[in-house]
Amino acid sequence: MAKRNFRTLIGAAVMAAAGLVHADQKVVAITQIVEHPALDAVYQGVRDELGERGYTDGENLQIMHESAQGNAAIASQIARKFVGESPDVIVAIATPSAQTVAAAARELPVVFAAVTDPVGAKLVSNLEQPGANITGVTDMLPIDRHIDLLQSIMPDARRIGTVYNPGEANAVYLVELLEERLAARGLELVKAPATKTSEVLGAARSLVGKAHAIYLTTDNTVISAAEAVVSVGERAKIPVFAADTATVSRGAVAALGFDYYDHGRQTGVLVANILEGANPGDIAVESVDRLNLFVNPAAAERMGITLSDELVSSAQEVVSDNP
Repeated sequence: MAKRNFRTLIGAAVMAAAGLVHADQKVVAITQIVEHPALDAVYQGVRDELGERGYTDGENLQIMHESAQGNAAIASQIARKFVGESPDVIVAIATPSAQTVAAAARELPVVFAAVTDPVGAKLVSNLEQPGANITGVTDMLPIDRHIDLLQSIMPDARRIGTVYNPGEANAVYLVELLEERLAARGLELVKAPATKTSEVLGAARSLVGKAHAIYLTTDNTVISAAEAVVSVGERAKIPVFAADTATVSRGAVAALGFDYYDHGRQTGVLVANILEGANPGDIAVESVDRLNLFVNPAAAERMGITLSDELVSSAQEVVSDNP
């Protein structure tokens, strides 16, 4: 035991001499599954929130940040590396990174971000009382609010179509939830599967004559080919609604979504609270608390509907530069 303590002290001294760690610094390790505008915004939001809370990188804070470049094996390597560094908090951005960190870090505090279904991903068993060493902020879609928006624009729509990848776990979960919430309102979900981007156009075409409107979740496969769905909506006069605001500038009629930078700021609050002594297991998992309405009146006209002046005036952003 004495030898181990001695080695630990020597290792810390070497790292301090190299300028890698300081006794008065808090250490936050951040891992994300891939470099992507939304996930990069989460990372920046965490950094900015910590800065606003008085934690300055290079002074009283050291931030370690790595991306797995979309590779699950690399994500596992990063998780193990960070656990070996014993930081004060590990932040894991996106479900794959969060799962690898959760498996590797049994005692270190962990905060996840951009995770759609924390319970389904087995990160926590209870959102209100996560217990153990993990909490975070989910980017679960406010599907009921999305349906409210769709119905306010198209009150007579009874059959809602969606294109989704049945091989993407989060996409399947969202579609199942969407179907459940629509059924509770007496509405029908018409599903069109697409296992890869090249199948999205055909899947969208299969909804013609079956759906009064199309709603797209944050399914990665489908969103990467959103223009294909929009083109079908314009030709067939089927309005396309989206879960994320970025798709509105690509031709969707409207979306009620959140800013991933705000998501990062919200995550940063949890990180700061833990640095100040809070137990992650006692912190309820949070959802995004601010939503923005984006509308595209020109796209709506091309799809056969008109957005009310009241709706347009209430939007945070009105898209006018259309594809």
